[in-house]
Amino acid sequence: MTLEQLLLQHGVKPTANRLLIARALEQARRPLSVTELEERLETIDKSNVFRALIAFRDAHLVHVLEDTGDGVRYELCHSHNEHADEDVHVHFYCTRCHRTYCLEDTPVPPVAVPEGYAKESVSYLIKGICPSCL
Repeated sequence: MTLEQLLLQHGVKPTANRLLIARALEQARRPLSVTELEERLETIDKSNVFRALIAFRDAHLVHVLEDTGDGVRYELCHSHNEHADEDVHVHFYCTRCHRTYCLEDTPVPPVAVPEGYAKESVSYLIKGICPSCL
């Protein structure tokens, strides 16, 4: 499936800027902060990057990860459902290089919530030292 098809499947209009942002997220192969995205996309201003990420988030096209350092990171979600995130996996945050990595082959363990709570998303973050920093 192309990026344009993925955006359309999630109800997101595939503008030139949105395609560039989605491509940058896909090529990174790890979650990126807005600052990291801006550095990769020098031709797109911060407000356009941020607006695209909000549109992607609302359409379940990106995972939004609350990181331990500089706020929030985004990664392209390969879920084929525009209403729910079926691409759930564990993330690893390196305390030395401050990068967040996807551990695609490590599933998020199921967690039951007490009665009266409605689960909307799950985030599983492991902190430690990545292989490059060891």
